Amino acid sequence: MDKIGIVGAGLVGSLQAILMAKKGYQVEVFERRDDMRKYAMSAGRSINLALSNRGWKALELAGIKTEIEKIAIPMHGRMMHDEEGKQNFQPYGKEGEAIYSVSRGELNRKLMDVAESFENVSFHFNMRCEDVDLEEAKLYFLDLEDQHREFQFDRIFATDGAFSAVRGKLQKTDRFDYSQMYLPHGYKELSIPPDESGQHQIDKNALHIWPRGEFMLIALANEDGSFTCTLFFPYEGEKSFNSLKSEESVLSFFEETFPDALALMPKLKEEYFENPTSSLVTIRCQPWNYGSKILLMGDSSHAIVPFYGQGMNSGFEDCTVFDEIFESSNHNWDVAFPEFARIRKPDADAISELALYNFIEMRDLVADEKFLLQKKIEKRIFEKHPDHWMPLYSQVTFSHIPYAKALAAGKKQQAIMEKVMDRADIKEAWNSEEVEKEILAAIEAS
Repeated sequence: MDKIGIVGAGLVGSLQAILMAKKGYQVEVFERRDDMRKYAMSAGRSINLALSNRGWKALELAGIKTEIEKIAIPMHGRMMHDEEGKQNFQPYGKEGEAIYSVSRGELNRKLMDVAESFENVSFHFNMRCEDVDLEEAKLYFLDLEDQHREFQFDRIFATDGAFSAVRGKLQKTDRFDYSQMYLPHGYKELSIPPDESGQHQIDKNALHIWPRGEFMLIALANEDGSFTCTLFFPYEGEKSFNSLKSEESVLSFFEETFPDALALMPKLKEEYFENPTSSLVTIRCQPWNYGSKILLMGDSSHAIVPFYGQGMNSGFEDCTVFDEIFESSNHNWDVAFPEFARIRKPDADAISELALYNFIEMRDLVADEKFLLQKKIEKRIFEKHPDHWMPLYSQVTFSHIPYAKALAAGKKQQAIMEKVMDRADIKEAWNSEEVEKEILAAIEAS
């Protein structure tokens, strides 16, 4: 039985360790950081995650869906907050459909615990990957005592994040394509604590958004009654991280821009200056495999910005797609590694494009009347003709349609809707039989 090395004990690495262990492989997982389970969770280092259908499928495959459901909070839609504090709820999908708020740290801990419960899985912490022998599938690490360590494997999965050490080695090989792109925005975590009775101060079953054009604040509920808030904000400019240098300037900005949120954030001043400002990067590369020895998965192969809530979900789907290919090839590594890389790359590019676009939608368009009317029309068509029309968001979030197919379908739908929205009478006729027939005819013709 082949010996498997996994570099990176994050969400995707821990999940892949479980799936490989269930097949009987000897698995060793290496992590640059210390064991996170030793420490209390701290805010300020990661965005709360939105778990949806693709992620749930992977957790079910690993046999831990029921366990994770216990720590997941359903969010049935967006709750929009305007400058006056008025709220407007926008459902995500059909009745009963929801995405789920889950703590990254808590989810990672549970995945590591499950992986480590297998006798054929071992974790190595404080191990910084220094080199990879691609031909021999050897990993070289520097441990906490500055000792050099060498490990030999048959196969290696690189799940060591956006700045993957394993991918760094692949980047030096011939004909390896690589690109990275940063947004001019960064993010900072803040929080809304529970009320005096330990309850949530705002609706826990919604993803709260304060859209303000060039920037936005969002909030996702936690089990303890608190909310993890994330400020997505330009690095430079009149209103930016660079311009808010004092406690007074931070308070003044929030009073003007997010007054109802400020009223719920007693520790804003401390958190703003104590919590780090983190960057937002998109990474693309190919090929993801080096023969049948090395395979990149998750952020190491396709890091994306978080605005479609699909970073973790797409990484988890990597695991299920690989599993399907591996099983259908009868555990043939020579087939599975290159086939996974070939099939999955277009879908990774598609969700990357969608995530970048959704930033514009979340911070700006969700407050636009014409955009909201378009979504209303699309929802009506979806409810009446589900076999002919599924909104792009539902394709991405509530189905297992490959991302590339969803993107292509979404572009066709957008072209149809642009013509419909150009009607002079669209505000009055949006729910008429005439508009419905026009859309159906356009679907047939496309």
